[in-house]
Amino acid sequence: MSTVKTVIWPKVILFGDSITQFSFQANGWGAAIADKLARKCDVVNRGLSGYNSRWAKLLLPRLIDVTKSADNNNNIAAVTVFFGANDCALQDKNPLQHIPLEEYSENLRVITGLLASAGVPADRVIFITPPPLHEPAWEKECILKGYPLNRLNSTAGQYAEACVQVAGQCGAAALDLWTLMQKDGQDYTVYLSDGLHLSPKGNQFVALHLWELLESRVADLPFILPYWGDVDAENPENSLLGDQ
Repeated sequence: MSTVKTVIWPKVILFGDSITQFSFQANGWGAAIADKLARKCDVVNRGLSGYNSRWAKLLLPRLIDVTKSADNNNNIAAVTVFFGANDCALQDKNPLQHIPLEEYSENLRVITGLLASAGVPADRVIFITPPPLHEPAWEKECILKGYPLNRLNSTAGQYAEACVQVAGQCGAAALDLWTLMQKDGQDYTVYLSDGLHLSPKGNQFVALHLWELLESRVADLPFILPYWGDVDAENPENSLLGDQ
């Protein structure tokens, strides 16, 4: 009996906090990327709501095997790393999620190193900065939950700048949402649903700009399995069970 070869889909892994976790909701940026890559790549959501880069650094070896050779994860086409919106929480207002700026930078370096040890080089990694924060809207959310405003847009900008710097130092790409969404004085609040998380327009914005960085990294991925019109109807086994 002949052995049928398993079809292996390459993967794009989305690693981040709630903005990543929610990206598979209707019209989410992750769902948009997955749609673009249908029949070419699996888009895997590893978003963890409320998490920061310290926790991400600890968890990554449980999500991707970092103990084996590059052959183990050579089907990973790209990884997005999208932390900072929780790290930048003010220490005196939200110590549970807050991560000092220098540690945040170091955590991103460690994440890059862990990915490299798993066979995912820096040129397949895309860092995404936290988006800008609309303080009045987010303050309303905070008050509803019984605590004061715990983030500032200026602080988010410091973490965004650090994220871009680390990406450059490590040889990874960076999508600087904090800068792009405020470019030329545009009204960035349309990109946010509650002052922190993305609105439908924000999801469209992220999908558009992320695809510009991601497209070159997945351009060589083939269409998996034959187009239906190319299947040999008389002998489908010849079309469907052979090596691709």
